[in-house]
Amino acid sequence: MRVLTVNAGSSSLKVRLLDHDDTVLQSADLDAPGGQVEQADVRQALASCPEPDVVAHRVVHGGTAFTSPVVLDDAVVARLDALTALAPLHQPKSLSALRAVSEVLPETTAVACFDTAFHTTIPPAAATYAVPRAWHERHGVRKYGFHGLSHAYSTKRAADLVGTMPRRLVVAHLGAGCSLTAVVDGRSRDTTMGFTPLAGLVMATRSGDVDPGLVLWLEQHEGLSPAEVAHALEHEAGLLALAGDGDMRAVLAAERDGDARAVLAMEVYVHRLVTLTGAMAAAAGGLDALVFTGGVGERSSEVRRRCVEGLRHLGTVVDATANEAADSSSQDVEISAASGTTRTFVVRAREDLQMATECRRLLGQAG
Repeated sequence: MRVLTVNAGSSSLKVRLLDHDDTVLQSADLDAPGGQVEQADVRQALASCPEPDVVAHRVVHGGTAFTSPVVLDDAVVARLDALTALAPLHQPKSLSALRAVSEVLPETTAVACFDTAFHTTIPPAAATYAVPRAWHERHGVRKYGFHGLSHAYSTKRAADLVGTMPRRLVVAHLGAGCSLTAVVDGRSRDTTMGFTPLAGLVMATRSGDVDPGLVLWLEQHEGLSPAEVAHALEHEAGLLALAGDGDMRAVLAAERDGDARAVLAMEVYVHRLVTLTGAMAAAAGGLDALVFTGGVGERSSEVRRRCVEGLRHLGTVVDATANEAADSSSQDVEISAASGTTRTFVVRAREDLQMATECRRLLGQAG
């Protein structure tokens, strides 16, 4: 089955056409300023493509209604549109891409693959917030978790590399957005993102965890509107706020030059990364394997080294040469040192492969 994968980001649209054996036949990254996709750009990108059998769309939020991939029709799209209130900064981008591609390929079966689906196995103890019951019942307030396609793929690759599914695994997806997931026997048990993709780790421009009382204080005492606070926490926080730049490469370079802001930014980033990885290991009941993925996770040996050093009490030790070589490798690799008891891997993020796998499983074809 030939699958066209469509992955809408904050400012771009990644389109990949995968052949029956997952060979990439065509690849295009389209500009999508503000998350809006131009149909003409999609048409041009697909003009020379072999015709796909199915289109797989990455959709950020499936709510509680969609816990696995689903074939798209008007009724499903309407339900996805209704979930926009739960992910106002992310869901519209997915839907914009969906509509643009559907206009170009109106007769091709389309499937939605959800970033929240992998986390539907999180138990109530981890997913439930201690807030008024009416909030749960009326608004679906709970931990949803995100980056699920990446976490699912990394979990599968860890099993391939180990030779069997690790009993207790933590996946660290570190990019512009960052999240950790505790995985037990291949199933998500806890994750750092929550009701929205704003929670958890320090990210490029997102704050990660803050005291909710701070939000209330800013609104009550500084007169900031909810929209102003939301914009600041999403777009003006994280590494950008701490170091003046949201790009990890620039922050590390500034740190090496002795920039005090960058030094503090990295201390905060690594502190949050280490302590929350420890929390995920606790949720898993221990740690047998640790996987780094995402742009920073794959390309920053320095971030990996600092994280692993902070987790030595969990048996993580990496081989310095292997760790540095992984930055330039195109392969999924193990970077564990022989003296460690926990195995550590670097896995290249391939959400497109996970989406293709889910589509084929849904439609009953292996390839």
